[in-house]
Amino acid sequence: MRVEQIPAASFFSLLSEEGLRIRLGPFNVRISTNLRHLAEQLHFLYAHYELVEDEITEFHVKIVSKRSIPRPFSASVHFLVDDQEPFPPAPVNQALAILEWGINLAIALRTNHLLLFHSAAVERNGNVLLLPAWPGSGKTTLCTVLAHRGFRLFSDEFGLMDTECDELLPVPRLMSLKNQSIDVIKRYLPEAAMGQAIPHTQKGTVAHVRPPQESIEQSAKTAKARWIIFPKWVADSPLRLERLPQSEAFLLLASNSFNYEILGEAAYKAVTRLVKTCHCYKLVYSDFDRVLTALNELTDGG
Repeated sequence: MRVEQIPAASFFSLLSEEGLRIRLGPFNVRISTNLRHLAEQLHFLYAHYELVEDEITEFHVKIVSKRSIPRPFSASVHFLVDDQEPFPPAPVNQALAILEWGINLAIALRTNHLLLFHSAAVERNGNVLLLPAWPGSGKTTLCTVLAHRGFRLFSDEFGLMDTECDELLPVPRLMSLKNQSIDVIKRYLPEAAMGQAIPHTQKGTVAHVRPPQESIEQSAKTAKARWIIFPKWVADSPLRLERLPQSEAFLLLASNSFNYEILGEAAYKAVTRLVKTCHCYKLVYSDFDRVLTALNELTDGG
């Protein structure tokens, strides 16, 4: 059963009582909340995700609302993972943003059986294109465009690599756009299913885009990487797609890993294999049509 098959009233009861157990790629997550407006947002944005029943749940997360004694008329929301609170409380209207950041944090800190890159990842023609980048590089915006223009979404945040077989695992979660990117995507992708804009967060205004249904339905289908591209959006810049030496690609990729040092030798060998078997590039762009043409040609060429 998928979330969209649950009536809205029953969905809120599920979230506020036993919790919503859904599959997010290789992870099962149980989400609980008593906030009706958050339930409404999740019912729309999580519509295509599959419910799970008799399976192990890796993460148990909650969003709860509390009122403080000094400010009894101003409620705040708290994110809990396995009853631990890693974030300070936030205003009630930021509940969805806190939930999504919290799940990302749980994956980043508690997943050490896989090598985790801070990278968007999409698939085309049976091969994965990794897009590692520092915050502010526009990787989520580019990933959102690619996911709606012929590429299958793996993730806008994580490259999950099994170091034993070098397969990348999809975890197609909501794509979190920030500030100017929100209106950019609304104009370029009017068909994208986007949630409400959430202002005044620690990252500015954010809005979440629902992954295409096909990407969610194929989230058990792994693939190996063939291209590694380090993207950077620069206003009014001409498109530049330039080859990157393997040595530089190795350093950039290793430094964009959440758990490279924890995995040690296994991570070193995996990154070495990855840069040797992939075509590595730096990308500077400002125009979506041009970058789509360039990436389509690249991924068609093998």
